[in-house]
Amino acid sequence: MHSGLRKSLTFVRLKRTESDMSADIRHEGIIDSIDGQKVTVRILQASACSGCQASRICRAAESKEKLVEVDMGGAESLSVGQTVIVVAEERLGMTAVLLAFGLPLLLLVAALIAARACTGSDKVAAVASVAVLIPYYAVLFLCRERIKKDFGFRIIV
Repeated sequence: MHSGLRKSLTFVRLKRTESDMSADIRHEGIIDSIDGQKVTVRILQASACSGCQASRICRAAESKEKLVEVDMGGAESLSVGQTVIVVAEERLGMTAVLLAFGLPLLLLVAALIAARACTGSDKVAAVASVAVLIPYYAVLFLCRERIKKDFGFRIIV
């Protein structure tokens, strides 16, 4: 009886494969500060055309400096000024886009259609569709610590 049960079980692979790791979002950065378990890394987020030779004279090329905080154990082995790679899973990037743009767009359109159908007024529908975003972003703000935990980065030395 147990052998039939054993055959039907499948195992979930916990170890990430090399192909899984290639789907990660990686940014090279320099450690800006270390405060206990919190490491702040300065990354240069460059646009796709930053690698072009003409980017120095082209106004379309953009780059921004960003600070990323990484909570990690073993931070004492790192030092300020050290070059590291900050890694996040690609699925987290897609989830962030969904939370920041996808769901608000759906809410805005749904509220616009519903308010227009109920009131018949374009002005009321426009105000209602924008107003529905206020509680959405308020909830995101209130849940920021939980979201921050879910959207963790890791450092590769």
